[in-house]
Amino acid sequence: MINNNKFREEDKMERNIFENISPLDHRYSLRDDEFDAYQDYFSEEAKVKYQAKVEEVLVRTLAERGICSKEIADEVESAVSEIEAEEVYQEEKKTKHNIRALVNCIQEKVSEEAKPYVHFTTTSFDIVDTANVLRLKEATNGLLLPTLKSLEKKLIEIAEREKETVQIGRTHGQAAVPITFGFTIAEYVSRLGERIEAIANSATKLRGKISGAVGAYNASSLFFDDPEDFEKQVLSHLGLKAGEYSTQIIMPESVTDYVHTLISTFGVLANFSDDMRHLQRSEIGEVGEHFSKDQVGSSTMPHKRNPINYENVKSMWKKFMPQMVTLYQDQISEHQRDLSNSASSRFIPEVIVALMLSTNRLIRVTEKLVVDQKNIAENFAKYKEMVVAEPLYILLASYGHPDAHEAVRKLTLKAEESGKPLRKLVKEEERLKRYLDKFNDKQWELLLNPEKYIGIAVEKTEKITTKWSGKLNL
Repeated sequence: MINNNKFREEDKMERNIFENISPLDHRYSLRDDEFDAYQDYFSEEAKVKYQAKVEEVLVRTLAERGICSKEIADEVESAVSEIEAEEVYQEEKKTKHNIRALVNCIQEKVSEEAKPYVHFTTTSFDIVDTANVLRLKEATNGLLLPTLKSLEKKLIEIAEREKETVQIGRTHGQAAVPITFGFTIAEYVSRLGERIEAIANSATKLRGKISGAVGAYNASSLFFDDPEDFEKQVLSHLGLKAGEYSTQIIMPESVTDYVHTLISTFGVLANFSDDMRHLQRSEIGEVGEHFSKDQVGSSTMPHKRNPINYENVKSMWKKFMPQMVTLYQDQISEHQRDLSNSASSRFIPEVIVALMLSTNRLIRVTEKLVVDQKNIAENFAKYKEMVVAEPLYILLASYGHPDAHEAVRKLTLKAEESGKPLRKLVKEEERLKRYLDKFNDKQWELLLNPEKYIGIAVEKTEKITTKWSGKLNL
C-alpha cells in the first residue's frame, strides 16, 4: 500500500475542508479517523503515487531483463519515492498531459543515463489502468472487505441474540405468519455474506496491462521476443495479472463487474436500513437507534427521535447506485480506444468511499441497536389470532377438507366482524368438527399457541450465522 502520511499531515494543516465542493470531502470527512484511511487509496496524492509505483516497477523489470542496470532501477525507485502530486500537476500545466508530466517529474530526479528508461515501451494507459486496478484491489483487501466483515459480525451477533424473539412476519406491509427477529436479521447476514464473497472474487479478476499504444505490444516487441511474458513479469511485481486481450486500455468488464458487486452490496445495506427504519415507525416501534443525550430529532418537534442513520444509508445508495449506468456506458470505446471514459472513470473511488462511509455508519448503529421486547410482543399479540389461519387451513386440507382455504377465509371475516377469536369460532363450526377431531395434540398446540408456529426460524438462523461465521472467519 502507498503511504501518504507525510502529505496527509501537511494537507490537514493547510486545507479548509469547508471550502470543498463534494460533501464527501467536508460533511462526511469530518470523521477523520475513517477518512484518513480512504486517502491512502483514493486521494489525488495516492493516485499519483500508484502511477509512479507502476513506472518504478517497469524499470525494475527492465533491469531484470538486462535492458538497463540495477543501479538505474534503484535510482528510479529513489526518485519515485520523492514524487508529489502537486509537482506533477504543476508540470501538467505545461504538458497538458498527466502521465507525460509524471514521467518528466521522475526524469528530473534521475541521471542522464537513467532518463531513457522511465516509461520505456509503455503508453499512458499502461500506467493509468494498471495503477487504478492496483489501488482498487489493495483498497478492497486492506480496507473494504475487513470493514464489511465487521458489519457482518455485528449482524450475526444480533441474529444469534434474537433468534428466539418471536416477531410477526410481514408481507406486503401486512401481518403474515410468525418468525423471529433473529430470523429477520439472518436474511441480511446471508445477503451481505454473499456480497462480501462476490467483492473478494471480483477483485481477484481485476487485470492490468503493459501492452502498448494499441495493445499489440508494438514497442516492447522491439526488445523482447516474448513481450507478453515481459508484461506478466512487470505485473507480477504488483500482484496483478494481465488481461487476455487489451487495446490501449484494459478490457472494461473486470472493472464493470467489480463495481457491480459494490453497488449490489450497497443495495443490501440500503434494504436493511429501510427495514430497520420501518420497524422504528411510531406505530411499530420494534427497534430503535441509540440517541445521545444532546441529540435532536427535529428542529420543531422536540419529542422526535428520527432514524437518521438508516435514512442516510438509503439516501447515499440513491445517489451512488445510478453510477453503475456510467460503468456500463464506459464499456463502449471506439476502435482501440477513445477518450470518453477518461473523466467518468475518475469517479469510481467515490462509490467505494460512499459504501465505506455507509458501512461504518451501520456498524456504529448496530452496536447500539435497541430491540423493544415489549412492543415486539404487543405487536405480535395484535395479530396472533389471525396467524393461525394458515396452519388451520393446511391441516384441514391434509385431513380431506375439499375447500379448506375458502372455509377458513370465511371464518376470518366472521372473526373480524364478531370480534371473536378465530380459534374459538373454529370449534363452534359444526361442519369442521369431523376434520378437527383428527388433529393431534401437537397440531392443536400450534393453534392454541400461535407463537410456537415459527417453523424452523430458530434453526435456520443458527444455520446461517454458523455458515457465515465460518466462511468469513469471523
